[in-house]
Amino acid sequence: MADTLQQLAQVLEERKSAAPDSSYVASLYHKGLDAILKKIGEEATETVMAAKDGDKDKIIYETADLWFHSMVLLAHTGLGPEDVLKELERRFGLSGLEEKASRKAE
Repeated sequence: MADTLQQLAQVLEERKSAAPDSSYVASLYHKGLDAILKKIGEEATETVMAAKDGDKDKIIYETADLWFHSMVLLAHTGLGPEDVLKELERRFGLSGLEEKASRKAE
């Protein structure tokens, strides 16, 4: 699965230098951060609505959209899935309460 994220990250990087009319992702990059954030907000809302409906196929579909647009954001800001995976690895083994408490110290 991590290979899929890496492959997607590579495609997203390639789209940064593409003409805005050549792909959906290139057009998002061209529109800038606010457009990317708007899409993440839309996809997050659609994911919540799918979960409320209890439709597992819709939950998967909308979560994929949310992850995709989150990866566009990561690429736009010079980050990648490995950065998020490292953070998840850091948290692994910590209780949620411990992790939350550690943020207050920062």
